[in-house]
Amino acid sequence: MATSVWKGHLTFGLVSLPVRLFSAARAESVSFNLLHKSDNSRIKQVTYCQAEDKPIPRSDLVKGYEYEKDHYVVIEDDEIKRVAPKTAKVMEILEFVETKDIDPVYLESSYYMAPDGGGEKAYALLFEALRKSGYSGVAKIAMHNREHIVILRPGPRGILLHTMYFTNEIRQVDEFRTDLDLVKEKELALANTLIEALAAKFEPEKYKDTYRENLLAMIQSKIQGQKVVEAPEPHVAPVIDIMEALKRTLEIRKKPVQAASEAAAAPDEAVEPKKKRAGGKRSG
Repeated sequence: MATSVWKGHLTFGLVSLPVRLFSAARAESVSFNLLHKSDNSRIKQVTYCQAEDKPIPRSDLVKGYEYEKDHYVVIEDDEIKRVAPKTAKVMEILEFVETKDIDPVYLESSYYMAPDGGGEKAYALLFEALRKSGYSGVAKIAMHNREHIVILRPGPRGILLHTMYFTNEIRQVDEFRTDLDLVKEKELALANTLIEALAAKFEPEKYKDTYRENLLAMIQSKIQGQKVVEAPEPHVAPVIDIMEALKRTLEIRKKPVQAASEAAAAPDEAVEPKKKRAGGKRSG
C-alpha cells in the first residue's frame, strides 16, 4: 500500500477511531532539467548569500519570517512543533452538512481515508451512515504545516477526504456574472436538446491527456533521431448566429445515428438478392 500522509484519530461525539490518509490523486506532467546550452551539461541550483556574496550549503539554511521589510525572525523546527494544534494527531468532525450543498469550488486536494488497526467497525458504520443519509462530515485537521477544514464524503468503496479552501482564499470576481436577460426561450430549448444529444455516462477513464501523450511521443522521436511532426491545428468554428449554430450542431449529431441505423438495416436488405441468385442456379 502507498505511504500514508497522515496518521491519527478521527473523533465525532464520543466515537474515536484510528485512521490513515493516502493521496488519492497526483497530477502527471513531463518535467525537464535545465542544461548548459553549449555542452548540454546539467545545471545545479545554488543557494546564494547576498550579504556575504558567496554560495552556501543547505545545512546553513534556517527558516525566517519577514515581519517587516528586510527584517526577519528565525523560527526553529522544534518551535513550530510545540505550537502545533491538537488536530495534528486528532481529526475532529465539527458538523454534518448535506453533500448537495457543498460547492466544489471549495474543494482542494483529495485523499483516501482508511481505518487503522482496530477501527474497521466504527469506520464501516460511519461510511454506511454517510452513504445512506446524503450527508458529509466537516472536520478540522492539521497537516503539511497548516490547519485545514476538510470534507469527509462517502466514495464508491470508502470515505474520501477533501481539504477545503477557506472563504478568504476563494477569489471573488465582480465581473464573473451572467446576464440571463440575453437568453431567449427558443435558443434555450435548442441548447437543452443539444445537451441531451451529447449526454453520456461519466466514465473518467475514457478521457486522455493528449498534450502529455504528444509531448512524450515527440521526445521519443527526438531520441530516435526522427523529425518532429507538428500537431494539427484545432478547428475553430466561425462566430455565427447562435440559433443557426445550435441547429447545425444538432444536424451533425443526428447523422452518425442515422448512419448507424442504415448500417444495421443493410444486411437484411442484402439477403434477398443472394437467395434469388442461389435459387436460379439450382433451377438451371
